[in-house]
Amino acid sequence: MLLSVSHDFLPKQNSTHASIVMDHFGIGFEKGQHTIAEDLELPIESGDVVLFTGASGSGKSSLMRAASESLCKTPIPATLKPQLSTLNPVLNIDDLELGDRILIDSLPLPVDESMQLLSACGLGEAHLMLRTPAELSDGQRYRFRLALGLSQKPQWLVADEFTATLDRTLARVVAFNVRRLADRTNTGFLLATTHEDVAEDLHPNVHVKCRLDGEINVARNDESADPLKKKACPSPTISGSAKRPSPTGRTSLGGITEVTRWGSRSS
Repeated sequence: MLLSVSHDFLPKQNSTHASIVMDHFGIGFEKGQHTIAEDLELPIESGDVVLFTGASGSGKSSLMRAASESLCKTPIPATLKPQLSTLNPVLNIDDLELGDRILIDSLPLPVDESMQLLSACGLGEAHLMLRTPAELSDGQRYRFRLALGLSQKPQWLVADEFTATLDRTLARVVAFNVRRLADRTNTGFLLATTHEDVAEDLHPNVHVKCRLDGEINVARNDESADPLKKKACPSPTISGSAKRPSPTGRTSLGGITEVTRWGSRSS
């Protein structure tokens, strides 16, 4: 996939305050186009987890949206059609209507699958499953958006500000479970965030790092996150994509609820 992303600077009306700023810093209004990327190659394949990271204003969200629009025009492979929706090939969780039903009734799945999916997204506590979205915290509501999006079985799920509203321990747990869900369901993920701490547990197939100076680094890692599924000759990574640790953890309804490390004692 080749991406070219740019936008026009809008015309602006001068003002007294604007003139003071321009005189003070010796600048004027920006004109023409701001180019974020030109013919940037993203080696994205069906079922990939693609992570866009960078500081605010670095262009990561614009790149993710451009990739999403390009994927909307890409036909679903015949091998995935029985498993994934042809009506919503690319689904943005920010566009989802959460409704007012309790969580366990909101997912269009059998109850056991709904419980497993809610648990995998960090909503495995029984009393949470009996709440409505309006009764959730901002972080819980974000996790419910992930579960609701996955329940519709899109080919690609798009999430901006991925785990930004979660505490960092839970963010890593959710990232680890997203990796597992991607492997299990063949769903691809396009995720953008300012937090690079999730990359280690998310183990993205493609990691796009955007910098404020305009430099964009793209790294692909075809080595499976699951040690039982590693290829005999994995493709080399570009720019040293981080290797995933070997976590274990306590489970609830099929979802990881707490990350622990090898050699540590679990209660």
